[in-house]
Amino acid sequence: MKTLNQVKKTNPLRTLMLTLSAGVLSLSMMSPATAAPTQTMHHTIEVEDQSIFYREAGDKNAPTIVLLHGFPTSSHMYRNLIPELAEKYHVIAPDYPGFGNSSMPTVTEFEYSFDNLAKITDKFLAKVGADEYTLYVMDYGAPIGFRIAAAHPERVQGLIIQNGNAYDEGLRDFWNPIKAYWKDKTTANGQALADALLTIGATEWQYTNGTRNKASISPDNWIVDQAKLDRPGNKEIQLELFYSYGTNPALYPEWQEYFRDEQPPTLLVWGKGDYIFPEEGAHPYKRDLKNLDFHILDTGHFALEEDGKTISTLILKFMKKNH
Repeated sequence: MKTLNQVKKTNPLRTLMLTLSAGVLSLSMMSPATAAPTQTMHHTIEVEDQSIFYREAGDKNAPTIVLLHGFPTSSHMYRNLIPELAEKYHVIAPDYPGFGNSSMPTVTEFEYSFDNLAKITDKFLAKVGADEYTLYVMDYGAPIGFRIAAAHPERVQGLIIQNGNAYDEGLRDFWNPIKAYWKDKTTANGQALADALLTIGATEWQYTNGTRNKASISPDNWIVDQAKLDRPGNKEIQLELFYSYGTNPALYPEWQEYFRDEQPPTLLVWGKGDYIFPEEGAHPYKRDLKNLDFHILDTGHFALEEDGKTISTLILKFMKKNH
């Protein structure tokens, strides 16, 4: 009988087949059950006739952390944080309709309001079986998440607040042209906002303004986000949400009452260089939340890009303490 070495010498094709067979056998032994729990899975489900894309990682039996993204990004902003948290926790990060990889109906087909995005997100969480969770809210994620928390306080085990506003002190100069749009929803006011906020330069500015070192921020961020903003019909969607943001300040007293009455354990991490939601908006949380772990970081609006490791470490300590 020929040895394997003899086969290799006399039959190259058979050698190739043996090598490929060994590779297939090795792959077949790597079942999903043995995959790393920190690996991020990418899913889409139907909610209220909308396709909702979400990222998920971690043990589903572990405490759940829900990550709610801001403008103009998507769950992509959490791509590096998810595997850090998934070592010990179940992590879910959805894209809202009109953002990321979720469906993008037109403004005539779908109501782009914070009330409706909160409703869709709430139903999404129910559909994926997230009965209790800690909410990470950032930027647009704050008015969406606080609506859900105030409506279902029994489900919220804690809050992680990162540059997301719930107090009048947090709406400074950046918001003046948007406030003008709230008062007078004209084509001219809308075009002024589109020219100022929906361009590649504005998107890049959101990521780099207020950071310690702009060179540390990957340009992939604003390139990916701008590609989504530039889709036909998306400008109109974003203008609807700029207008709808005017419904949020009226709810601040309700959210503050939720903080006072329910006292959810809260971690606050805030980039102090944020011009959109300046540091003045962070400190009022101290008035209403007694179990508050408060941190001001030397970075900008998208704090995870420059201080992701610091934030993930703080989250892991916070979760360990409160679960």
